[in-house]
Amino acid sequence: MSGGVDSSVTAALLAEQDFDLSAVFMRNWDTKDELGADGKCEWEKDWHDVQQVCKLLDIPCRMVDLSREYWLRVFEPALRVWERGMTPNPDVDCNREIKFDALVQRLGESAQWIATGHYAHLQWDDATHRAMLCRSVDRHKDQSYFLAAVQEPQLRRFMFPISHMTKPQLRELAHARGLPTASREDSVGICFVGQKRRFEQFISEYIPPSPGKIVDEHGKVIGEHNGLWKFTIGESSRVSGLKTRFYVAKKDAERNEIVAVPGRDHPMLQCRAVNTIDWRWVWPDHDVQQVLALQTKLGGRFTTKIRHAMAEIECTPSQGTSPENVVLSFAHPDAGVAPGQTAALYLNEWCLGCGTITETTCTADLQESASSEPT
Repeated sequence: MSGGVDSSVTAALLAEQDFDLSAVFMRNWDTKDELGADGKCEWEKDWHDVQQVCKLLDIPCRMVDLSREYWLRVFEPALRVWERGMTPNPDVDCNREIKFDALVQRLGESAQWIATGHYAHLQWDDATHRAMLCRSVDRHKDQSYFLAAVQEPQLRRFMFPISHMTKPQLRELAHARGLPTASREDSVGICFVGQKRRFEQFISEYIPPSPGKIVDEHGKVIGEHNGLWKFTIGESSRVSGLKTRFYVAKKDAERNEIVAVPGRDHPMLQCRAVNTIDWRWVWPDHDVQQVLALQTKLGGRFTTKIRHAMAEIECTPSQGTSPENVVLSFAHPDAGVAPGQTAALYLNEWCLGCGTITETTCTADLQESASSEPT
């Protein structure tokens, strides 16, 4: 339980069934411990709400401290990625490394099943008796993207009791049962940043300034930056005094340089394909040829999501230079795709796996390649 309404309703639904039930609250981050500050921390409020809900439902609860594991396996690796000018997804890493691994190891055999408040659905394949990670009923809240790096041997011990509900239905149920968290707002953003601080302010406490140039597509200097990690591909370059607004199209870590282009529809911003590494199939024995055969057998289409809150893009997967290297080619371009982001692959409603983007191919790359071909 996290202290939010989703896990509170999950607990309430399970409490109405014949389970030997107990609740676990994970403490993954402690601002007071980390910065040496006094005052009430975010996790203390969450833990208080968990205890209130569990008291109402008559469920025993306990706290498990996984802050060290989170620091070493999620936060520090993310810092290294930000320092290189890339855009990591700590929430995907948290599920893979902490919720579905470190927590499971800590609980051991004492927990036969583990339930969470994720908006995702597990469907069991009749032929193989394996769990299939699928989208939830509420497509706006669906969190299968964040679970795409969790593999089936880990998933099969989990339950997602709210997968059949929409958020309004869940809120209504929470109010009907008088849950203390019924009106609590959804958490947004990266968990360790918290609600009261901006991302840039937070990360600047860990990554020192690194001044560099902002140039246009022709190499002309148009401004300066104070760190690659402060800028995201597809967002404004924040260069003032120009007649046209420029947007970040590329970050060159070796040169410590940002390339910005005029207008959001510029060819350098229109991504047509991504190259990924560290690809993890939800079913570990899957490969590209097998999932292409699945599409032939089941019909439908492949789609990808690069960010949680985005429309899916139709795509075609292909094998790269190694089993962990998968290329996704888009049916139509998408703006603002950045190295470091997680690309998740779907076949219809079934989430097949994901990888980390290392390179992007944009419309400008294709145009340059075509112009350089001999006639």
